[in-house]
Amino acid sequence: MTAHWRTLGMAAALGAWGGPAPARLAAQSTDLPPAGYGSLRQDQVAITITTTNLTVRAMPLDERVIRLLSPDTYSSLHQLAQSRAAAITAAARSSGRDSALAFVVTFFALQRQVVFNPDQVYISSQGAFFRPLAILPLTSRWSESQLDQRQQAMAIYLFDASIPVMQPFTVSYGDLSSTAWENSVNLLASERARVLSRASQHQPQQP
Repeated sequence: MTAHWRTLGMAAALGAWGGPAPARLAAQSTDLPPAGYGSLRQDQVAITITTTNLTVRAMPLDERVIRLLSPDTYSSLHQLAQSRAAAITAAARSSGRDSALAFVVTFFALQRQVVFNPDQVYISSQGAFFRPLAILPLTSRWSESQLDQRQQAMAIYLFDASIPVMQPFTVSYGDLSSTAWENSVNLLASERARVLSRASQHQPQQP
C-alpha cells in the first residue's frame, strides 16, 4: 500500500500542477546538503497518524529534508514545490507573511465513504500551537472532504515559517497526535553526514 500510495499520489500532483513557476519556496536555510546523494524513503521520515478509517501523512517540503531522500523522490518533491511556488508565495503574503513552511499532506481512506476534515491538521512546536496559514489542494474533489476506500486526497499546507523544521515538533489531526518527527530529525541528521561524505568522494581531485 505504501509504495502505491506514494507513487500515484506524487504523479497525480505533478500531473495536475506541472510547470515551474518563477517564485521560490521560502523559509529554507541556505546551508543545504547537496542534492542527489540521499537514500532515505518518504515513509522513513514522514509523520503518519492513523484513525479507525483514515491515514494522514505529513511531509515537510523543506530542501534540508527532501535533499536527504532518494534522488527520484527528491526530484518529485522538488518539482512539486517549484510547480506551486508562486501560489505558496501568494498565500503566505495573503496571511501577512513573507514566507511559510510547506508540508505535503495526504489523506488515505482505509474504508468506504470516509469523511476527512482538512482543517484539523495542526503543529505544536516549542510550546506554541500552529494552525495552517493556507491549504493549497493538489487533487480534485478536495472540497468534498470524502474519500472511498483506497482513495487519497493531497494538499500543500502552509505553516508559520518560525517552526524549526529540523527540531522535534508534534503533528496533530483532531484529537490524535504524533511525535514521530523527533525520530525523523535524528535519522535526517545521520543521513546528512552520510550525504556529505558521499558528495566529498565524488569531488574532482585537485591537480
